[in-house]
Amino acid sequence: MRLVFAGTPAPAVPSLHALIDSPRHDVVAVVTRPDAPAGRGRRLVRSPVGQLADEHGIEVLTPRRPGDEDFLARLTELAPDACPVVAYGALLPESALAVPAHGWINLHFSLLPAWRGAAPVQAAVRAGDEITGATTFRIVRDLDAGPVFGTVTEPVKPTDTAGELLDRLSLSGAALLVSTLDGIEDGAVRAVPQPADGVTYAPKVTVEDARITFGSPAAAVDRHVRSVTPEPGAWGQFRGQRIKLGPMMPTEGEYTDLEPGELRVERRRVLVGTATSALVLGEVQAQGKKRMSATDWARGSRIEQGERLT
Repeated sequence: MRLVFAGTPAPAVPSLHALIDSPRHDVVAVVTRPDAPAGRGRRLVRSPVGQLADEHGIEVLTPRRPGDEDFLARLTELAPDACPVVAYGALLPESALAVPAHGWINLHFSLLPAWRGAAPVQAAVRAGDEITGATTFRIVRDLDAGPVFGTVTEPVKPTDTAGELLDRLSLSGAALLVSTLDGIEDGAVRAVPQPADGVTYAPKVTVEDARITFGSPAAAVDRHVRSVTPEPGAWGQFRGQRIKLGPMMPTEGEYTDLEPGELRVERRRVLVGTATSALVLGEVQAQGKKRMSATDWARGSRIEQGERLT
């Protein structure tokens, strides 16, 4: 089939790669978000999906809004049979949805109808889900509510960060997306409406959402930190300054006497209190400093008894 692929960040790259490599499909163009400033020099940088398209000589379209007349005119000229979508990052208007004969086929990183929205992987980790997955569905006007073509499941490991889980889902999801498009071309798959029960939402995670509440139980703090790693990154405050915190390690019920956020420095580890048992701090990054082990940070900070993270 003739395809116009829409996607922006790194997790969408495996899907585009798989479709480029597929002998059954022809990616005639890529739609991605406009180049954005990055780095200290704030120079404009192409999205990861756009970079891969450039490497393969594929036309790249970067409309400010997918409802722009120039973009819709070019999309109509390209005459795609279907438009696969992976984390494009913009809502598609009806005028765009109507162009491809088989519609826009989205790869979403959850088992719909669970975790509709922008941050399904973060939500699954934070909620303590044991199983998640990816879903292909036809895009409709309502958010992630279209009929489903197929799914693939993925276990959530006890130590998974959102980044690690998303890396695995981006690979298994790419295979699902290719098989879905193969099945649509063959007439072998049909979209099935999502059930009305079990709908949950996963809105975009903000920096403020990533602030740790040490007054929660240890298991909840652990999941919270892993759910926002690597982006936007968990953080708290120490001595009035923001400090970034990496994944922590449970202590199997040790040190229930520590107050929430209270620090205890040992020879080979640094503990922080929660509403239940303590957690072992992992990597720490103070303002203006590089990431380092918690023990190195504690040694340099000369933490006093009773000091805490807030």
